[in-house]
Amino acid sequence: MKNFKKIFNNSKIKIILILAFLLFIYTTICAISYADYISNDIADSVFRLHVIANSDSSEDQNLKYKVRDSLLEYMNSICADCQNKEEAIALVNANKAQFREIALNTIHNKGYNYDVKINIGNFEFPTKTYGDISLPAGNYDALRVEIGEAKGQNWWCVMFPPLCFVDVSSGIVPDESKEVLEDNLSDEEFALVSDNSNTEIKFKFKLLEFFNKTGLITAKK
Repeated sequence: MKNFKKIFNNSKIKIILILAFLLFIYTTICAISYADYISNDIADSVFRLHVIANSDSSEDQNLKYKVRDSLLEYMNSICADCQNKEEAIALVNANKAQFREIALNTIHNKGYNYDVKINIGNFEFPTKTYGDISLPAGNYDALRVEIGEAKGQNWWCVMFPPLCFVDVSSGIVPDESKEVLEDNLSDEEFALVSDNSNTEIKFKFKLLEFFNKTGLITAKK
C-alpha cells in the first residue's frame, strides 16, 4: 500500500495516469458517437418486415412462411420502382388494408381462421444476416404482421431494399438489391454491412454490435 501511495504521489506518474484516463474517456465517447451515428443512418435507409406466428407449432410456423411469401410477392410488385425507404413506407401505408387481406386470404386458404394485425412502426431487431449483407441490432421502421395470438417465433427480413429475396443456394443477395442499398448508404456504411473480409471493417461492425448489445446506443428512427 505504501509503495502504491509513493507511485501515485509521483507527479509525473499522476499526470500520466490522468492523461491515460482522459484518453480512455475521449476514445469511448468517440466510439459511442460513431456507433450511434452509423447505426441510426443505416436504420434510416431500410424498411423491414416482421412476421410473428400464432404459435411455435410446426403447422403455425409453416403458415408463417406462407404468409411471408404472399406478402413479399405483393410488396415486390408494388415497390419495384421505389428509390428510397420513404417511398416504400408510403406505398405500404397506402396499401395496408391490401396487405392484411392478402395475409388473411393466405391463412384461410390453408384452412385456418386466425385474425391478422398489421402495423407500421419502429420496432427492435437483433443483428441479422441476409446472404452476404448483415445489419446491426437496433430499432428499425418495419411492417409488423401478427398472426392469431402472435406467440410464436419471429421472422425478420428487409422489404426495402428487397433483401428478403436471397438466393438460398448461394447465400448471396441479388446485385440489384445491393445497388439500391448502396445508393442509400454512405461508402463506409455500405462497407460495414457488406464487407466480411476486411479486418478493420469487421472490427467496426463488432463495435456497433457491442454498443447495441450493451444498450449504450441503439439504431433508431
